[in-house]
Amino acid sequence: MSVVAGIMPVSGYDPDDLNDTLEAAVTDDELRELLTDDQWERYQRKDAALIDVLDEAEIERLLDQRAESTE
Repeated sequence: MSVVAGIMPVSGYDPDDLNDTLEAAVTDDELRELLTDDQWERYQRKDAALIDVLDEAEIERLLDQRAESTE
């Protein structure tokens, strides 16, 4: 079983869906401020998805932000 961004996959969990949700939760400007230069470059080159460069706390914060904005 693979580990993505330090998170064990859960049954029914799709990393692509999570990545799409994260991308929808943040603008490029916000993302640029959040990521290190190396993370940003990897993400821009498509060498890594957001779930690869963000840690668990950052992912949770972005998902919470997304949930608040849709309420």
